[in-house]
Amino acid sequence: MDTRDWPIRAKLTALLVTPVAALLALWIFATTLTFGPALDLLSARTLLYDLGRPGEVVVTELQRERRLSVVQLAGPAALPALADQRRRTDAAIAALRDRVGGDKLRDAAGDLLDVRLDKLVAALDALPAGRGFIDRRQVDRAGAVGLYSGMISSAFQTFSAMAALPDPELNREALALTALGRSRDLLGQTDALVAGALAAGRFSDGEHLLLTQTIGNERFLVDTAVADLPPEARSAYQRLTEDPAFVQLRTLQEGLLRADPAARPPVDARSWQTSHDAVQQALRDFELSQADGLAERSVPVAVGILVRLAVAGLLGLAAIVVSLLVAVRVGRTLARRLTGVRSAALEMAERRLPDVVARLRRGEQVDVAREAPPLEYGADEIGEVGRAFNEVRRTAVRAAVDEVTLRRGLNEVFLNIARRSQGLVHRQLALLDRMERRTEDPDELAELFRVDHLATRLRRHAEDLVILAGAAPGRGWRQPVAVLDVVRGAVSEVEAYDRVDIGAVQPAGVVGRAVADVIHLLAELIENATAYSPPETRVEVSGQQVPRGYVVEITDHGLGMTPQAVENANRRLARPPEFDPADSARLGLFVVSRLAARHGVRVTLRSEAPGGVTAVVLVPSDLVTEEPPATPVNTGRPASVVTRLATLPRPRNGRAGRDRTEQTVLPFAPARISSVEAAPDGDGLPRRVRRRGPAARPRPQVAEAPAARSPEEVRRQMSALQAGTARGRRDSVIRSVPPGRPDGAVPAPTGGRTEGRGGDPAPSPPPGATAATPDSPTATERDA
Repeated sequence: MDTRDWPIRAKLTALLVTPVAALLALWIFATTLTFGPALDLLSARTLLYDLGRPGEVVVTELQRERRLSVVQLAGPAALPALADQRRRTDAAIAALRDRVGGDKLRDAAGDLLDVRLDKLVAALDALPAGRGFIDRRQVDRAGAVGLYSGMISSAFQTFSAMAALPDPELNREALALTALGRSRDLLGQTDALVAGALAAGRFSDGEHLLLTQTIGNERFLVDTAVADLPPEARSAYQRLTEDPAFVQLRTLQEGLLRADPAARPPVDARSWQTSHDAVQQALRDFELSQADGLAERSVPVAVGILVRLAVAGLLGLAAIVVSLLVAVRVGRTLARRLTGVRSAALEMAERRLPDVVARLRRGEQVDVAREAPPLEYGADEIGEVGRAFNEVRRTAVRAAVDEVTLRRGLNEVFLNIARRSQGLVHRQLALLDRMERRTEDPDELAELFRVDHLATRLRRHAEDLVILAGAAPGRGWRQPVAVLDVVRGAVSEVEAYDRVDIGAVQPAGVVGRAVADVIHLLAELIENATAYSPPETRVEVSGQQVPRGYVVEITDHGLGMTPQAVENANRRLARPPEFDPADSARLGLFVVSRLAARHGVRVTLRSEAPGGVTAVVLVPSDLVTEEPPATPVNTGRPASVVTRLATLPRPRNGRAGRDRTEQTVLPFAPARISSVEAAPDGDGLPRRVRRRGPAARPRPQVAEAPAARSPEEVRRQMSALQAGTARGRRDSVIRSVPPGRPDGAVPAPTGGRTEGRGGDPAPSPPPGATAATPDSPTATERDA
């Protein structure tokens, strides 16, 4: 049985119950052993009067019938006195049978006495058959003596079993009285043999020898029995033997022992009969008086045993109760102290330590001695465990303080590195602006725009470090920005922006304080969609208003995610975890959850059929406004992206066309696109209408003939984005200035770019958008 996983209370209970149960069992066993002998002593009186007295009467009557039977066998005629004696014997046997068959005697008798009683009853049942042998003279005088002596011997065996008393002194006296009774029966056998010989005139063959043996056995039993009697009983027996009848009987026995076996016995019949009857009666009276005294003395002994038993039992019971109380008290104390140590450990692990960490992260000061005060557990082994736990508590709190301090220092390092990186990116963007203005070679200008796009993405990754450090990115807007421009700004910060299709986007705006974070959040999700889907598939972005805000859906057509992975990702998005450097593969997911938690944005992932994942971004109502006047958002990316960001109208049945060809590029400006809204679900989010057509197919590549391009044509192709972002940069709030940046180091961009790249006509700037001039702030000046 494995007890290692038992609770401490169960172990203590088992530890205490086992010895107490063993002590209780021992007490019950000892009580039973003592209580039985006491009951035997009390039942000795019952056995004496219900079995001893009736049995002694049966023995006396059998002895008398034996003498008359032998005398009848010695003469030719029947004796009338024998018939009367037989009736008296039968009456005594009937009285004994009534007592033996009663429940009272059987309950008081032990197992051995029950066996002896059964043997006695069986021997008495053979008496009628023996009488028949005697009446038909089928047995001689010695045989008749043996017949009755066997029945009497069964009676004395029963008396011996009855005399087995638990008290040694009483038991020895009872056995001595039984031996005296046997000697008295031997005296009766001698009387029967002598009476038969006197009636016949001589001893038959073997009778004298039997007489000699019987007298010798009788004297031996008397000497042995008297030696075991108490001193008072021995003195009484000694006085009894000095009676003239005893002296005369002994003299007559001596004459019989010396007589010739073939001659007539040398004793007078009357003298023998008188002395024998007197001695027999005297011995009987002595035995009965001693038996009565024995029964009377057994009662006080039994009572004394019961008193001692009661005292010992009460003391034993009291010892058990005291042991149990002490064990319970000690067990409860141990359990309470161990439970206190466990409770303190749980409180430290579940409440104090997390509270200390939370306070440290909030910037509060924590006193280690106050948060981990020493607890007193005593001076024993449990106290030593408690003192060790006190040290563990202090070490844990100190380690938490050190860990949070280290984490805070690392955040400062991240933030410092991020700010430095932002400063370098801003200077790089300014340098790129100057190079773009000076370059005349169209191919070189296109390469510069690609470097400009990489710098924009590098700026976003630098902002990731700022977010990880717990700070806010440097970009910001004072005025609301259209959702379509926010989406386009997010797409412009993605590497594979040419795989992104912007679908139906209902008109709305995002408040200025949330624009930068929403752009960053969407950019992370869009980049994730392009990274985890095949390069020949498209990523679709759409948006619409719902009762609870504005929903932007980003759908890819990749392999998708397992239900467990989707559930884990949604749980991390709903409750931003602490940043774990070991889990850097999920950096984008962590940044999204941080940005979403900052503004109350709800981001949910769901699997799509036949494959892919849709990211649903619910911007809350307090961040959504009416669509502002057309003002392109500052994306910081090349204008060449505009050629791929076409907004396509949906069919009337709400299904977006899957087979698309190259279409005319729409201007990079807010578009008023009518769309069919799907019915919102219980959360206020739109319910996506499943496509019924085949899965998305890769867009066919349209081969374009290369054309000679001049620098002015490339500038005109990129000018749409540059002119729009200049307006956004002037409206934004400067949040941070990179350290060490020289003032006035960035020249203002110049306008006048009217030609598109690759031979495509570039759209005109939207209404209200002013072309960049030499005095307009550059991207570096805005984002710094």
